[in-house]
Amino acid sequence: MFVGRKLAVGTLGAVLLVAVGSGAAPRKPHVVVLGAAKRVPYSKAGDPAGASAAEDALKIRPLVVDGFVKEWTTGDAHDVTDRSFVVRRVMRLNDSLPADKLGHWVWQRGPWLLVDRVTGRVSPLKLPDYDPGVSLVSWFRDYSAYCGVTASGKSLYAVVAQLAARKPVLAKKLDAFDPDPKSHPDAVCAPPGWQREPLRVTFHPAGKGDLSFGIVPGSAVLVEDSGDEAETPEAKPATAQN
Repeated sequence: MFVGRKLAVGTLGAVLLVAVGSGAAPRKPHVVVLGAAKRVPYSKAGDPAGASAAEDALKIRPLVVDGFVKEWTTGDAHDVTDRSFVVRRVMRLNDSLPADKLGHWVWQRGPWLLVDRVTGRVSPLKLPDYDPGVSLVSWFRDYSAYCGVTASGKSLYAVVAQLAARKPVLAKKLDAFDPDPKSHPDAVCAPPGWQREPLRVTFHPAGKGDLSFGIVPGSAVLVEDSGDEAETPEAKPATAQN
């Protein structure tokens, strides 16, 4: 009788341990929002490549994750999926010379960011041949289209890149490029235009005719994390039995 009760208590304890061990903690939801816009001083002196001749202010918005400002952004955001979006980053850069007694800071347009609403992760995008002062990106699905500048700075390319793909979908030379901002005071290319069916993109380089390219549509290659922070137990190797 005593032995039976002891076994019952031990079994109950094992059941409780299994229940506690297998119970996953509830996932903490993340809150990701773009805050209210404000205008900051902005000029060609601060961002020679990115500001137009008549631009004297830049509208920026904070990217807030769980109540904390992660980045500052500018322009419209684009929803890639129902949980991920892209938005352009803006940076406040230290423009002080060594002899300056007072600090001098300027705002500059920067690269694009990929934001996951579920995990709260903010990742910088490395778009091929992207130049913050030249590339005006037009988004469609998970494709980005823009005029890019090669690493040498001497060639202007029509570029279509797909998020998470290793190589650009399209990379065609448009023209030679002069890196001196004085040679192109206005936008080098207007934002490209998209057509859904058939899938086409049209580039508008300044001083040249429009150029259209057909794009072979493919499946999205962007992989989004599950957001589940619970660790997956390691699989134990099977032991041979005699």
